[in-house]
Amino acid sequence: MQTKQLHTKVNKLTGVLTIPGDKSISHRAVMFGSIAKGKTTVLNFLEGEDCLSTIDCFRKMGVDISKESDSVVINGRGFEGLQEPTEILNVGNSGTTTRLLLGMLAGTPFHSCLIGDESIAKRPMKRVTNPLRDMGAFIDGREDGNYTPISIRGGTLKPIRYNSPVASAQVKSAILLAGLQCEGTTSVTEPHKSRDHTERMLRAFGGEVEENGLTCSINGGQQLRGINIHVPGDISSAAFFLVAGAIVPNSSITLHRVGLNPTRTGIIDVLKEMGADLTIENEQIEHFEPVGDINIKTSSLKGIEISGDIIPRLIDEIPIIALLATQASGDTIIKDASELKVKETNRIDTVVTELKKLGASIESTDDGMIIHGQTGKLTGTTVDSYGDHRIGMMLAIAACIAEGQMTLKDPDAIAVSYPMFFEHLNSLID
Repeated sequence: MQTKQLHTKVNKLTGVLTIPGDKSISHRAVMFGSIAKGKTTVLNFLEGEDCLSTIDCFRKMGVDISKESDSVVINGRGFEGLQEPTEILNVGNSGTTTRLLLGMLAGTPFHSCLIGDESIAKRPMKRVTNPLRDMGAFIDGREDGNYTPISIRGGTLKPIRYNSPVASAQVKSAILLAGLQCEGTTSVTEPHKSRDHTERMLRAFGGEVEENGLTCSINGGQQLRGINIHVPGDISSAAFFLVAGAIVPNSSITLHRVGLNPTRTGIIDVLKEMGADLTIENEQIEHFEPVGDINIKTSSLKGIEISGDIIPRLIDEIPIIALLATQASGDTIIKDASELKVKETNRIDTVVTELKKLGASIESTDDGMIIHGQTGKLTGTTVDSYGDHRIGMMLAIAACIAEGQMTLKDPDAIAVSYPMFFEHLNSLID
């Protein structure tokens, strides 16, 4: 396993960054472009390993996808143009690829098999395979279709009205994409509103999606048309530098053209509630998503409770929020976040374990964690990403305020979502 020596005890972080393209939107741009008719051009596509896995899967189904300078070009074939793959579809580390692809394949008249890495093999898929079976897809896999490898043969689908037990954009998107392929109206109702990139992008491609409170509905038989997309910067990636700017002394960081989708901005709400010196400028709608420039400066922070409806809006940011809370006065309590247990790792356990190694006062709960802020300085040691990109980036930011040497195991995991992370971090260090 590779290791990396991290910067420790940084004096300040200053500068301007353009954050790489949003991972969720990059995935969907390739997927929707593939099932649309005509050409789709995607600018600022995230060339992380997850999104490249999505491209690879659709190429194996006969879709012409090419790189042209700074863009990705997809020559869409429509659902009916997808071809039976002659190879296994390898989703790599990508849960988004796995679950949304299952929704797309649910109505295709051919057989496919999906496989991924060790992490994907532990992530639950019944949350999508069960409703897709209810719609008429034929699915098998380990533990009755709960884990990869998963085999799927599409069938003639029927619409359903599905009450999802979890607020998950992946579950919602998989069912809506299956619903595009059947006669009638398919709907998904969630306990809380999850991110809405699928709904926004379907409309941009010419589709119609109805939203009524926590319910999304789609009519089958709609034909999507290719478009041009400029992917905004990923706020989940920006979050690491927002926290860095808030906790490293004498810092001021500006992040250009970051996505500000309201279903994703929980991290901004938390920073503001904790007292962060954060401002947003140049807010505008580009294509179908809001964007803006965010400035963050070193801040005096206080602990808060984070729970309820905000959790789906920041579920991927909780590892870096936990680090943020170690530098706030008082306790921060994170609740209602049991979904962290089924991410790339059990992020409750990994966050608590690794921050404790550094000297943080933090404890796990059944559905979150409690962080006792400002109880002592963090001290460098050997830490582990566990193959989880967000754990790795959180620990790299922790190193910036830690005393002594710090070594990160498996730093390459970060390339899943942010291949330029260390280059961007180094550019801010004075």
